[in-house]
Amino acid sequence: MTPNALGRRTVLGLSAAGLAGLGSTALAPLAAPARAGAPAILKPLPAAWFVDYGTNAEMAWDAVDPHRYLTSQSRLFVRNHTRTPVLDAAEHRLRIFGDGLDRPDGVVLGLRDLRRRYRRARVVTVHECTGNGRSLFATQQGQQVSGTPWRLGAVGTVVWEGVWLRDVLASVGLRTGASSVLATGVDDEYVDKGVNLGRVRRPFPLAKALDDAFLAWGANGAPLLPDHGYPLRLVLPGWIGVASIKWLGSLEVSTAPQSSPWSTRWYNVDGPLDLNPVRSAWELAWEAQIPGSERIELTGRSWSGAAPIARVDVSVDGGASWAPARLHPRPYAGLAGHGWTRWSHTWERPEPGPHELLARATDVRGRRQPDVAAYNPNGYLFDAVVRHPVAVV
Repeated sequence: MTPNALGRRTVLGLSAAGLAGLGSTALAPLAAPARAGAPAILKPLPAAWFVDYGTNAEMAWDAVDPHRYLTSQSRLFVRNHTRTPVLDAAEHRLRIFGDGLDRPDGVVLGLRDLRRRYRRARVVTVHECTGNGRSLFATQQGQQVSGTPWRLGAVGTVVWEGVWLRDVLASVGLRTGASSVLATGVDDEYVDKGVNLGRVRRPFPLAKALDDAFLAWGANGAPLLPDHGYPLRLVLPGWIGVASIKWLGSLEVSTAPQSSPWSTRWYNVDGPLDLNPVRSAWELAWEAQIPGSERIELTGRSWSGAAPIARVDVSVDGGASWAPARLHPRPYAGLAGHGWTRWSHTWERPEPGPHELLARATDVRGRRQPDVAAYNPNGYLFDAVVRHPVAVV
């Protein structure tokens, strides 16, 4: 079977064993399948779960199940620069090279090598697009920005399975003076306004590589879906989503600073962006119609790229008064990394009519959501307290 003959239903119907055995597909992108919806994305995008932006798909926030902590791959947002490739795990290779290694020619590792040679691990992270909340620059702050108009659904919490990059680099051998790692994917080269900018790639400091950078082949107990990086992706916990390169093909370890359009032209505000900020969201539809009652139980989630959440304060009267929300225990606290924090609040005797709900989170490092997000023309890192409109009916 050729890659172009592998239809969307075939790919999505594969079991874990089937994914591992895709030995007959070439290591090349799948032609865009004939289907309604985003042609660059392979998984189904039901309207009840997603907002379809063509190349990208946002998880509809009101579809979040308040009883489920992790975000399943079937619900997780998708950010593609080109289109999702279908790759053969048995043939896929990761090349690690560069003058920052003892051997500049480096090594080439298959998935089997990674699984057999290194200790397996799991890490829980909040995985989030840099532009999450971008549309709120316009609707809440009256500022026009460019890019996909995400609301709040370009985020999820995931338990990744794989190996620590530091273990792999230690076995390869680092030279004194190594300082930077450039991660490159194997999806299509990206063309912008007729200019070919090459494959999606982005550098990160060696210090991050030796701290908590992760090579993942699984998510939430299952193999990665093609849209989420199958068969291998980089995960940089807490950092902006583009830094966690999908379909990872190479890592260049250098003694000199490295750059790419994805660290200079984009994802840069007075320097390359790294940590995601603190954010919060109510688990309600935008402009939700809430049946009136003496007591209404409200729930939400808060998260931070830097650290777990320490406190959430909420307002049900547009910010006139505030009260501490009840924080729920965080599952997976025994794993490396951290996910989001769920919380709840009891709204006593709400008056019928329109209201604005606000939630402000603070993480354990003391970072707190501001009232106004810092403007930048690409609409990155909207972290202001969101004014969520609802009506009690």
